Amino acid sequence: MKLDGLRVIDLSLFLPGPWLTQMMADHGAEVIKVEPPTGEPVRNVGYRQGGVSTWFRNTHRGKKSIVLNMKDPADHAVFLELVKTADVVVEAFRPGVADRLGIGPAACRAINPRLVYAQISAFGQTGPESGRPAHDLSIEAMAGVVSLNLGNDGKPTNPHLPVSDALGSITALSAILMALYRREKTGLGDAIDMSMQDATMAWLPNVVGPVFAEDRAPRVKEERSFGGYAFFSIYETADGKFITLGGVEHKFVRNLLTALDLGGLIPAAEGPPGKGQLPVKEALAAVFRTRTRTDWDAWFADKDVCFAPVLDLHEAWHQPQVAARGMLLRDDEGNLHIGNPIRFADEPGQPDLRVPGLDEHGTEIRAELT
Repeated sequence: MKLDGLRVIDLSLFLPGPWLTQMMADHGAEVIKVEPPTGEPVRNVGYRQGGVSTWFRNTHRGKKSIVLNMKDPADHAVFLELVKTADVVVEAFRPGVADRLGIGPAACRAINPRLVYAQISAFGQTGPESGRPAHDLSIEAMAGVVSLNLGNDGKPTNPHLPVSDALGSITALSAILMALYRREKTGLGDAIDMSMQDATMAWLPNVVGPVFAEDRAPRVKEERSFGGYAFFSIYETADGKFITLGGVEHKFVRNLLTALDLGGLIPAAEGPPGKGQLPVKEALAAVFRTRTRTDWDAWFADKDVCFAPVLDLHEAWHQPQVAARGMLLRDDEGNLHIGNPIRFADEPGQPDLRVPGLDEHGTEIRAELT
């Protein structure tokens, strides 16, 4: 596999770091999860299957576990010995904590210059907000994303995907792989300062138009990406379910409105987002309320239109497409796992679906280092 022979030490907790390192484990890296004496918190968070938290199972499969208390001199020494053998360290402490513990990038790279040390934090290692405590929702709020996520009452509502966690994780993974590639040429590792806020804001090029071009906040419901277009909107069906139109290209507009005998609305639908789209939205809303979601799914089957039914999460995970892509895996005990989305033609990932017990590999790792 692509990452065979790579040793990764994961000090992070919860979601961004553990997801990142699981992607690496699925593709052959040896990932050693360093857990505090109380264990990774998500071992005991949320729903359980087969006696294990589904969150933990889907962020820690295929890893090794060792418990180290960094405030204990003996355990601290074990960690530094482990660093000497590592290619990558990932941590997600608040800025300054790793340095105070004597395990920050300077200390670790001093004993292993080839090390790639990635720090994932809410707002980065520098700046006036660097010490601010935050999880995903707070970071999305500070990045301006929550203000875009409005309910039908026009008020902000909780985002339902951990956007900042996800983008921080994916971007950090990219940075780690860049640093490892560069190491092949220079022999030297690097230190990565990954701000989840930075990563979130970097993904806003399609919605910053009002801010950059007109020096104002978006009028959310009138903007292209948030329902300002009739053909980028959500509609209710006769059975109280929902469907989406997700493409505003003129060919899609003409294909659908012609098929619905609503050709007179084509000029309005092809116009700019905003109030001019209201007649099209109203007409489509009335039409879509005449049939069930299943009926519309069948009706759209031969139409070249960006259409999709709104599936609940259970429906989504049991689609034939998801099965065909191997995104739902089942281990020998029947427990479910999220598949790995990184697909190679050669050397594909081979997820190890075993989940480590707390400190399961502690004795083995300590013995190797002595």
